[in-house]
Amino acid sequence: MIEILVLGCRGTSLDVLDALLCCNERSPSPRYRILGLLDDQAELWGQRVLGFPVLGPWSSLHQYPQAQLAGALGSLKNFRRKRSILESLKVPAERFETVIHPDASISPRAQVGRGCVILQQAVVAVSAQLEDQVIVLPQSVISHDCKIGWGSVLAGGVTVCGYVEVGEQCYLGAGSVVRERTQIGAGSLIGMGSLVLQDVAAGSTCWGQPARVRDYSPS
Repeated sequence: MIEILVLGCRGTSLDVLDALLCCNERSPSPRYRILGLLDDQAELWGQRVLGFPVLGPWSSLHQYPQAQLAGALGSLKNFRRKRSILESLKVPAERFETVIHPDASISPRAQVGRGCVILQQAVVAVSAQLEDQVIVLPQSVISHDCKIGWGSVLAGGVTVCGYVEVGEQCYLGAGSVVRERTQIGAGSLIGMGSLVLQDVAAGSTCWGQPARVRDYSPS
């Protein structure tokens, strides 16, 4: 059985915890021993979330050297800083568990990297490639031959059509659709409900139908 810690105890981190529990419930024998959750908000320490203790800040993960880590870092406020945040933890990439909800559909001919999170009813089609730390929220579809870069986030209900390339540390908002053979540059933000019909330069913020580059600073 794999010992595991969940990074964060709100938002999508709860989805990660739920996915781990579903994996245990659907397996002939439990796969994960969930030790608890870590969160930097001191007021949460000692509380319980879905029956599991909040053990302390993220830095306390070093007290559990044998435990794998699971999390869903990549909000609108920090998705462009994801690599630096994870590097600050000073743990090897191999400690991050890939978490796939049992209701997700992953082609055996797709490639899914270390530390990815793929939630319920998401689809990863044939020959798709997901680099490490990619997050795919419920009901998103990554079509055939797509490439999703390190640490990128696909919010709920995103559709990425065939041969799309998404750079590292991008955020694709809920319900957005990306046309086939489109390239989205690293660090880009695609607003929810957007229709992306042409390439997006690195670091851009786009939304609309069709999506256009806009000025936007997450508050």
